[in-house]
Amino acid sequence: MDVKAYRKQFARFASLSVLGTLGVSCYILADTFFVAKGLGTNGLAALNIAIPVYNFIHGCGLMFGMGGATKFSICKSGSAKKQINEIFTNTVYLGILFGVLFALVGAFLSRPLAQFLGADTAILSMTDTYLKWLLLFAPAFIMNDILLCFVRNDNNPLLATNAMLVGSFSNIILDYVFIFPMKMGIFGAIFATGLSPIISMLIMSLHWIKKENGFGLVRSRVNWGIIKTDFSLGFPSLIGQLASGIAMIIFNMLILNLEGNVGVAAYGVIANISLVVVGIYTGIAQGVQPLISDAYGSGDRKAIHLGLRYAMTTMAVLSVLIYLVLYVFADPITGIFNSENDPKLQQISVIGMKIYFTSVLAVGFNTIIAVYFTSIEKALPAHILSLLRGLVLIAPIAFLLSALWDMTGIWLTYPVTEGVVAVLGYVVYRKTRISPNHIVSSSDQDS
Repeated sequence: MDVKAYRKQFARFASLSVLGTLGVSCYILADTFFVAKGLGTNGLAALNIAIPVYNFIHGCGLMFGMGGATKFSICKSGSAKKQINEIFTNTVYLGILFGVLFALVGAFLSRPLAQFLGADTAILSMTDTYLKWLLLFAPAFIMNDILLCFVRNDNNPLLATNAMLVGSFSNIILDYVFIFPMKMGIFGAIFATGLSPIISMLIMSLHWIKKENGFGLVRSRVNWGIIKTDFSLGFPSLIGQLASGIAMIIFNMLILNLEGNVGVAAYGVIANISLVVVGIYTGIAQGVQPLISDAYGSGDRKAIHLGLRYAMTTMAVLSVLIYLVLYVFADPITGIFNSENDPKLQQISVIGMKIYFTSVLAVGFNTIIAVYFTSIEKALPAHILSLLRGLVLIAPIAFLLSALWDMTGIWLTYPVTEGVVAVLGYVVYRKTRISPNHIVSSSDQDS
C-alpha cells in the first residue's frame, strides 16, 4: 500500500466533499441571511421553526444515498458488480416514495404542521408558506442527495462537488433576486432553495455521458434485501439530521416560553451556523466513506484504519479553528443576521454561540465514527450511538438543564449530549475494533 498516494486520495475526496456539503449548508444559510435582511426578526423566527422539517427531508435523502452508495462501493470492490444497478434502482424507488409522501404532507397539512412546531399568529402565515413549498420540493432534495452519494462513490467526487456548489450559488443569487427586486417575501426564499437541487441534478447528468460511469437505472422489481440494506447502513445519516431537527423543535418550544420570538430568532442564528459546522464534519465523513468501504470490500485493514485516522485528525484540527473563530467573532457574526439591530437578539445570540459551540469536537467525532461503522457494515453500534444523540438523550437533558439554568441550560444541552455520546462511541470503537480476521469482503458474503 502506498501511504503517500492514499493520503493524497483522502485529501482529494475529503476536501471536495467538504466543499460540496458546505454548499448544501448554504441552502438554508442564504435563506437566513436574506430573510433576516428582508423580513426582520419575525421572518427569522418563522424560518427557524420550519428548518427542522428540512432536516427530516435531507436526513431521508442522506439515509438512502449513504446506505445505497456504501453497499455500491463495497460491491464495486468485490465480485458482486452485477448487483450495482439493482442497488441504485431500488434506492431511487425509495427516494421517489418518500419524496411523494413529504409532498403530500406539504399539499394538505402544512398549516397544522406549522402550528404544531410552535408558530404563533405573528409568524404563522410565513411559516406555513415556507413549509408548504419546502415539502413540495422534497422529491428534488431527496433525489439530489441520492445522486450525489452515488456519483461521489463512482470515482467522480469533483462532479458531485461542482453540482452542489453550482446549486448553492444559484440559491444565493436567486434568494437575492426573489426577495428584494421581485419582492416575493418568504415564498421567494423557499422557491430559490427548492430550485437549487434541481440545478444540481442537471449538472450531475453529465456523469452518464461518460462511458465509464458505473451505475444506472434498470428494470427491477422491488428488492427487499436492498431496501433493508439502504435503511440499515444509511440510518445513522438520518439520525444525524434528525438530531439537529429534533433539537431545534425542542429548543424552539423551550425558548418561546423563556424569551419569545426574539429568543427563537437568536437561536435561529446559532442553528444555521451549526448547519455549516455540521456540514464540514459530514463532508469529511462522506469523503472518507468511499475509501473505507473500498478497503473493507478488498480486505485491506491498514487502509481502513489509516482512513479513519486521517479523518479524525482533520476533524480535530478544524474543530479548534472553528471554535476560535466563533468565540472571537461571535458579535460581528451575529450582527450580520441582526438587521434590525435588536440588542436583546444580539446579546442572546452572542452568549449562546460561545456556549453552544463548545460541542464542536464531540460533534465531529460522533459524525465520523457513525459513518466509519456503517462503511464496514457494522450497523448496530452506529444505530445505537445515533439514537442516543438524536432521540434518547437530548430531550431529557434539555428539559433538565433549562429548568436548572434557563437559557444557559438550553445552550449547554447540545455540548453535554454530544460529549456523552462521544465517550460512549470511543468505548464502543475500542471494543469492536476490527482485526484482519474480521474483514469479510463482499465476494465472501455473497458466496
